Amino acid sequence: NSVLEALNAGLPVRAAYVVDGAEHDSRLREILTFAADHGIPLMQATRSELDRQTGGSNHQGVALRLQDYEYASADDLIAAGAEAAHGGLVVALDKVTDPRNLGAIVRSAAAFGAQGVLIPSRRSASMTAAAWKTSAGAAARIPVAMATNLNQALAKFARAGWMIVGLAGEGDVDIADVPGLDGPTVLVVGSEGHGLARLTRESCDVLASIPITSEVESLNASVAVSVALYAAARIRTA
Repeated sequence: NSVLEALNAGLPVRAAYVVDGAEHDSRLREILTFAADHGIPLMQATRSELDRQTGGSNHQGVALRLQDYEYASADDLIAAGAEAAHGGLVVALDKVTDPRNLGAIVRSAAAFGAQGVLIPSRRSASMTAAAWKTSAGAAARIPVAMATNLNQALAKFARAGWMIVGLAGEGDVDIADVPGLDGPTVLVVGSEGHGLARLTRESCDVLASIPITSEVESLNASVAVSVALYAAARIRTA
């Protein structure tokens, strides 16, 4: 699915790799046809070779070699939000270091109509092959922006009239009850282990919580983002 989505999105593909003897189901046939029709070099590889090239991920016998990922900027997301209904919705990540979490968050952001995802350039997962795969192709549909300084980027959103909502277990208000969630909003989530950093908390207009039972200490970052995006989407489409 990730490979087919990337091809259909017109990403700059350098080559496609297929494992010798891979089962030619409908998706693989579509990938092979697309590669042939668009002049994409098609390489055969052994399973061990493709295991090595993909870092041991579950590639299902097919992979793409892409050019380096081109990150958007905070300004790009602000501009996209200005053209969107309700002024835009963006997810910002504070020290989320697992690329699979990043990929899952990108997928949820696309599913709930967000304009993009914002990540810092340091101490953060980036758009690696693992993130691409976990996004199930969604990374081809919405931009991921990278900021040298996350808090400076959040301040830029604030100056443009966006509300900055931090997700925290001890938040002051239920995420579903945050006032202004139907306007331009940045949802900020921290790592599962440490949550939001102090400076990031200070950059937020409000800290919101997701009610969970006392038997569970916290939610995985990607799950928390999905719940918050759902809450925002319900308000914005009401």
